[in-house]
Amino acid sequence: MRDLRTNSADDPPPSIGADLHLELRGPRLRAGLIDALREAVRTGRLAPGARLPASRSLAADLGVSRNTVVEAYAELVAEGLLSAQQGSGTRVAARVEPRGAAPDTPRTRPARHRPTYAMQPGSPDLSHFPRTQWLTAARRALTAAPHDALGYGDARGRVELRTALADYLARARGVYAEPDRIVVCSGFHHGLALMAQALKARRVRAVAVEAYGLDLYRDLLTNAGLHTPPLYVDEHGARTDDLARLRGVGAVLMTPAHQYPTGVALSPGRRTRAVDWARATGGLILEDDYDGEFRYDRHPVGALQGLDPQRVVYFGSVSKSLAPGVRLGWMVLPEKLVPEIVIAKGYGDYMSSTLEQLTLAEFINSGAYDRHVRSMRQRYRRRRDQLVEALRRSAPGVRVAGMAAGLQTVVDLPCGTEGSVVLAAGREGLAVSGLTQFGYEEADSGWRLPERDALVVNYAAPPDSAWAGALEALCRVMP
Repeated sequence: MRDLRTNSADDPPPSIGADLHLELRGPRLRAGLIDALREAVRTGRLAPGARLPASRSLAADLGVSRNTVVEAYAELVAEGLLSAQQGSGTRVAARVEPRGAAPDTPRTRPARHRPTYAMQPGSPDLSHFPRTQWLTAARRALTAAPHDALGYGDARGRVELRTALADYLARARGVYAEPDRIVVCSGFHHGLALMAQALKARRVRAVAVEAYGLDLYRDLLTNAGLHTPPLYVDEHGARTDDLARLRGVGAVLMTPAHQYPTGVALSPGRRTRAVDWARATGGLILEDDYDGEFRYDRHPVGALQGLDPQRVVYFGSVSKSLAPGVRLGWMVLPEKLVPEIVIAKGYGDYMSSTLEQLTLAEFINSGAYDRHVRSMRQRYRRRRDQLVEALRRSAPGVRVAGMAAGLQTVVDLPCGTEGSVVLAAGREGLAVSGLTQFGYEEADSGWRLPERDALVVNYAAPPDSAWAGALEALCRVMP
C-alpha cells in the first residue's frame, strides 16, 4: 500500500485542486490507482457529477508521475465511470450507480415517495423566511458584538437576546418576563428535556399531558422516567378540573392558546382552575405557546403565564414564526427554577449559537420580527379562508373545526373515512395526517377517546407555487 505524501521543497508546486483520499495497493502504481478510483466511484464515495482533482495535483499528492494519473483517468473514462470535457475537468459519470444498490423490486422499492404536496402539521412556509432582513440583522449584530460574545458565555443565553425577548413577550403575549428569568434553548424539545431533568431532580413522578398531542413529547417525558396520564380535550380545551383526581402529578403540559392539534382555546374558567390547582398543590404548568402570535378572528389571547408567573413555565420559539432551522427557543421560568434549569443545561447543550442569538436580538429590536409576524399572519389568514371556502364548495359533507388561528386546522370527516382519505391523498401526491395519530389514552385511565374521524391539515407549509395544486388535491380526496 502506498500512503499519501507531500512534495519535497525541490518539487514543482502542484496545481490547486480538491483533496482526494486514495490508498494505492500493490506494486503496480497505475493498476493500483485505477482500482482505488474504481472502488471509490462504484461504492458511491465519489458521487455522480463529483469533480476529480487535476492530474498534476493528484500526481503530486500521491507521489506518482502525472502520466500515471492521466492514464488512469483515461482508462476509467473508457469504462464509462468517468467523463472528461474540455474546460470542465474530469468528473464521475452521471449515470454511475453505487455497487450494491437494491434492485427495483416490490420488496425493496420504497413504500412512499416524497409527496408533491406536504400538508402535515408542524412547519411554517419556509419559502417566506426573511432572508434579506435576517442577513441585515446578522451583519449589524456581528459588527456591534463585543469580543467576549464569541466565547463561552452565560448558560442562560446572551443578555441582549434575553432583554429583547423580555420586552417582546410582555408586549405581544402578555408574559411577565425579566431577562434574569429567561433561559435560551434550541427549541421546545430542548427546553422540555431540560424541564424533565429538573422535575426528576425534584422527585416529581408524573406530568399530565393533553389527550391529543405529539407522541414525541410524551415519549421524551416517559424516557426521562415520568408517568404521563392524559387529560381529556373537548371543545373548551383540556379538562383541567380533572387534575385534582390525578395522583402524583407534579406538572401539566398544555397548549392553552391554541390546542395542538385540535385547534381549540383553553376556556377562561379552565385557565383559572389550572392555576388554582398549581397553587394548591405546588405543581407547575408547562405552557407551550407554539404559535400564539397567529390568531385571525380576533386579537391573540394572552399567555396563561400572566395569571401566575411563579407557577407557570412559559415555552416559546421561532420554529413557527420564522423557521425550525434557526434552532432558537426560550423558557420564562419561575425565579426558583432558574438555577435548576441552568444546572440541567450544563450537563448537555450548554449554550446555543451566540451569533444566532445576537442576530435574533437585533431582528426583534429593529422591528423586523414584528413586521414579519404581521405579514405571515395576513398570508396564513388568506390561506385558511381559501381552504374553508374551497371545502365548502366541493365537499359540503366535511366541517372545518377549531378556531381561526395557527398554521393548521382540523377537518372533520364522515365516520369511518379517515384511513381511506389519508390513503387517497397519498395516491394524489398529498401528504396529510389523520387526527387519530395524535390521540393518547391509557388502559387504566377509566375513559377512552371518542371516535372522531378527521384530518389535521397544514395550510401554511406549501409554498405559493404549490398552494393551488395542494388545495385542489385536498378537495379531490374529500368524501
